[in-house]
Amino acid sequence: MSDVSITIRRNGPFIVQGPIQLVDSNGQTIPVDKPVIALCRCGGSANKPFCDGTHSKIGFQGAEAAVLAAEAAKPSSE
Repeated sequence: MSDVSITIRRNGPFIVQGPIQLVDSNGQTIPVDKPVIALCRCGGSANKPFCDGTHSKIGFQGAEAAVLAAEAAKPSSE
């Protein structure tokens, strides 16, 4: 089993634990000097790709919450 784990925080960041190499879209390595990092998934962080807590200020809802809400809003086919 891998020494790296990724946990999705409800309506929050991805928590990455373990030794990783973080590479941006241009192929540049982003230094990671901590054993645990939080990666933004709301898109609002001023410190991308890292989370800065903006998700809680903007009311971010993770995709899993959006899917559940959409499913609940569908009219019944009965």
